[in-house]
Amino acid sequence: MKIKQPLRVVALLALASMGLAWTAQDGPPKEGDPKDQRPVTVIAVRHAEKGADDPRNPGLTDDGEERAVALAKLLAHAGVTHLYSTSYRRTQATVAPLATSLELEVTSYDPRGLTSFAEDLRKLSPGSVAVVSGHSNTTPGLVLALGGEIKDLNKGRGAPSLGEDEYDRLFLVTLPDTEGQTSCVELRYGE
Repeated sequence: MKIKQPLRVVALLALASMGLAWTAQDGPPKEGDPKDQRPVTVIAVRHAEKGADDPRNPGLTDDGEERAVALAKLLAHAGVTHLYSTSYRRTQATVAPLATSLELEVTSYDPRGLTSFAEDLRKLSPGSVAVVSGHSNTTPGLVLALGGEIKDLNKGRGAPSLGEDEYDRLFLVTLPDTEGQTSCVELRYGE
């Protein structure tokens, strides 16, 4: 599989990255600084294409590894400050190229505690940009727990979920710094 970036996704991410990039360039805000008001941004993705090498904890297919590299290239200049993943091989491998390129550690989270995890994300420092690698059911669950909206979801195991063959959906969630409204933009990446 050859990963190509559709022009509209590249353009949207370029715009989003411009807003995120100044966050990384300006450094942490000082108390009382208007930069204190910068929102926290969460980029939620489902793991890339999973293999069949282990029925309980599969790794990625070759296509999945290509998608993980495409994700790393896509977010290389987005000002990412935090990386999160469940403990499964496929979610860890999805963010591994990004972690390597940005020299960031990947923090594990419990996908069964999405409400608590969403609260932890809300408490990140102003201007933080977190990438979260999850699953077909936990990625929408997290976006919804953060106050975002997603269209075209399936019902899987009693919860909203992505289709089994949907690996290209990326959700850019901007959290309000006060009682403002959460913003959620859905993008597609890869082929």
